[in-house]
Amino acid sequence: MIPGLMAGKPTIRGLRFTVSDVLEMMASGMSSSEILEQHPILEADDIRASLLYASLKLKNTVILHAA
Repeated sequence: MIPGLMAGKPTIRGLRFTVSDVLEMMASGMSSSEILEQHPILEADDIRASLLYASLKLKNTVILHAA
């Protein structure tokens, strides 16, 4: 998460694309390939990372990144 970017929501690689955007597209029935086709700035790993992030948040797991 980058403070101040997208109101502090978790974003994809610091882009102006939130994890929730990806999850909402998937929930609406879009496939990974459709998402990647419509949003070429995204990569397949971004979709997988969004799903992992959501899963970890549901488990109430804290993600720490070493500098």
